[in-house]
Amino acid sequence: MELLNQIAAFTAEAGELQGAIGCAAAAIGVGLVGAKAVESVGRNPGASGKVLVQSIIGMALAEAIAFYALFL
Repeated sequence: MELLNQIAAFTAEAGELQGAIGCAAAAIGVGLVGAKAVESVGRNPGASGKVLVQSIIGMALAEAIAFYALFL
């Protein structure tokens, strides 16, 4: 019985670690997308509409990683 409790505790900790790493990776991805979007609008202000759409899509895809890490 003690072994089963230890295994259950280990799997819970591993799941928490997986969620934390996945959310951290998503946060880094969103930050990079935002930084590059600001950089590209600074270089070409006329393309801000297209850059905004592409950056929103990129941020949504990066956030999907967090959902995969938390729920799968």
